[in-house]
Amino acid sequence: MTVKAMTSKKVTRKVFNKEALFILDVRNEGDFQDWKIEGENFAYLNIPYFELLDGVEEILEKIPSDKEVLVVCAKEGSSVMVAEMLSEQGLDVSYLEGGMKTWSEHLEPVKIGDFKEGGEIYQFVRIGKGCLSYMVVSNGEAAIIDATRMTSTYLNFAQKIGANITHVFDTHLHADHISGGRVIAAHTGATYWLPPKDATEVSFEYSPLEGGNTVTIGNTDIDIHALYSPGHTIGSTSFVVDSSYLLSGDILFIDSIGRPDLAGMAEDWVADLRESLYKRYRELSEDLIVLPAHFMIIDELNEDGSVAEKLGTLFAENHGLNIVDENEFRKLVTENLPPQPNAYQEIRETNMGKITPDEEKQREMEIGPNRCAVR
Repeated sequence: MTVKAMTSKKVTRKVFNKEALFILDVRNEGDFQDWKIEGENFAYLNIPYFELLDGVEEILEKIPSDKEVLVVCAKEGSSVMVAEMLSEQGLDVSYLEGGMKTWSEHLEPVKIGDFKEGGEIYQFVRIGKGCLSYMVVSNGEAAIIDATRMTSTYLNFAQKIGANITHVFDTHLHADHISGGRVIAAHTGATYWLPPKDATEVSFEYSPLEGGNTVTIGNTDIDIHALYSPGHTIGSTSFVVDSSYLLSGDILFIDSIGRPDLAGMAEDWVADLRESLYKRYRELSEDLIVLPAHFMIIDELNEDGSVAEKLGTLFAENHGLNIVDENEFRKLVTENLPPQPNAYQEIRETNMGKITPDEEKQREMEIGPNRCAVR
């Protein structure tokens, strides 16, 4: 019996629209507990596939008849078989096309806003991984910031809207995902920018991303603020775009602040992080819309699926921006941190150009949740 596939795009729309969905996740319990599809109105049942090899009769009463049901596994195969068994029992179910592997790679473009002199900014939400990347478009030119390795998504989107990619930026040397910046730059002839303090070990040429630089895209200026502080790194750099948007990289998130330990330098860099957040960001307009490089939890998504908030609101509501005592701040960002991202050392080495894993290995390195923030 043939069962229906549900695409990652369709599941993403359900997340954005806060629709109800019942997910039967047939991965091992540890994998499910570590990382799952999150939605505000999603319900879950985790039963490992091997427990269902003899049939699904015992779980039928646990599966609701009044909700859409999606079966999920790592790569699709197991979920197809379980969905077929449930379908044979009379249930209307779907399986996640491509499994969690595909969910990890899906990018959903969301328009954030328009520029004063024409043009717009788009956010690409990597819903399964929490990564956020950006495309600034003005007068037929485009810049991409913090691209993921799914480079065809950006290339196709730029082509669709008739924009020529002229600049590619990484706000810092990423440790949780593999950057697509250099690949896009090589494909398009665009200039690739990286903070020089993060590039001391890289094996490729780049343009140094330093404070005071202004890069013009069409009719829009990107003002570069070198906020030398760890989102993960000593070179973390922020951009103000069109005097309206603050691209904060991994320094500041909507509900948290960046962790400084992924290069083993937490104690050394904590003072830099505090100076950036408590001094340099305080000098910026509170009306700037903060656009971070990651989100941590699904609650950070706005009604349209975007992740964005006014800087002034974050000064009022983000706990990480409101710790008066410096010792308490130091403890927050150096103690009791969440586990470090999977394969983060290999990811950093890949982004330095030191190693070149094949595509399947890159997928494997990135599997799992985003862990860039202090929680």
